[in-house]
Amino acid sequence: MQSTFDMLSKTQYYLDLEDQHGAHNYHPLPVVLNRGEGVFLWDVEGKKYYDFLSGYSAVNQGHCHPAIVNTLVEQAKKLTLTSRAFHNDQLGEYEKFMTELFGYDKLLPVNTGVEAVETAIKLCRKWAYEIKHIADNKARIIVCEGNFHGRTSTVISFSSDADSRQHFGPFMPGFTIIPYNDIAALENALEDENVAGFLVEPIQGEAGVFVPGEGYLAKAKELCEQARVLFMADEIQTGLGRTGKMLACDHENVRPDILVLGKALGGGLLPVSAVLADDEIMLTIKPNQHGSTFGGNPLACAVAITALSVIKDERLSENAMAMGELFRNELKKINSPHISTIRGKGLLNAIVINHKNKEAAWQLCLHLKDAGSAQKPGLLAKPTHGDKIRLAPPLVINKAQVLEAVDIIGDSLKRL
Repeated sequence: MQSTFDMLSKTQYYLDLEDQHGAHNYHPLPVVLNRGEGVFLWDVEGKKYYDFLSGYSAVNQGHCHPAIVNTLVEQAKKLTLTSRAFHNDQLGEYEKFMTELFGYDKLLPVNTGVEAVETAIKLCRKWAYEIKHIADNKARIIVCEGNFHGRTSTVISFSSDADSRQHFGPFMPGFTIIPYNDIAALENALEDENVAGFLVEPIQGEAGVFVPGEGYLAKAKELCEQARVLFMADEIQTGLGRTGKMLACDHENVRPDILVLGKALGGGLLPVSAVLADDEIMLTIKPNQHGSTFGGNPLACAVAITALSVIKDERLSENAMAMGELFRNELKKINSPHISTIRGKGLLNAIVINHKNKEAAWQLCLHLKDAGSAQKPGLLAKPTHGDKIRLAPPLVINKAQVLEAVDIIGDSLKRL
């Protein structure tokens, strides 16, 4: 009797398994991966690829970084989970490391990015009622069109993405949506005395790496201070070295009142996220008012310290700045009629595809995947919002790898 792999390709076997037994809430490229190292991934057929998505910036340090893996293994041998019903010897060390690194009084540890966003919203509302003394149930939070902060029922309540909202209502009230990168609109919205916070991505990643105008964040923070409104930065995708600074807000010397982190905080090994704020905000939440079974678990704490230490010690922010500039300059030299826009900061970049075929961005990603040979790698990327492709490799990428990746992109564009 022939084996399953004899009758089907390995790839198709795993694709069929997922299709039959898994929920259909994603539309991945038809590639099945089983190994990663640095900037590279390998599929079950043995083909090698450049990873230009980096787990949506969760793998800034590169796949399976040996120092982070070693921390994970050593801590996993000792203690992984206690819940917050007890103390553990890693949590305080992690909180001290993080608050000193980012300059805040307190840290609240959680797991996924959207969980951190939900935590920030709750903190903002608690502060609004207990410190700013907004009337009960009247607090409002300003958000931006084109935002992506996750897909929980609260967060989709202020999404402008139809796919995220359709048939998921009723929605949570209390949000005012304004255009992104529009200071006048923010100034007008801040006239509402019930506004408690402004939640913003320093760069809108899911929207296609929409970089706001220079000075936007600094002016927004100034206006929030004048209105006594909390400036909340969602740095889940833009933070931890991705844009050439430890935080994207650092480019304009903006210190958020509430800082939201995730993704690369787990070093690509497990979900870790965090919310940082000063005592006036953080201490409004009392015992039993907010928590998480896995938040602050010793395994996550140990891994996060090493994950951030790798970014600092290997100067990955500086490398992201230099390699990002090289990457954008080399993309411009391709001079393809199919690229209408190149934008980004550091190694968070995107191209906008200009083509009569609405599926051209998807087709280009398939060409990138299929590029290469037994000796040369392909490249993995994914479209967002139809015509945009994010191009965001791990921050450990070097000059030779950037140039080879640009050649792959150039050759693939010729196939459109």
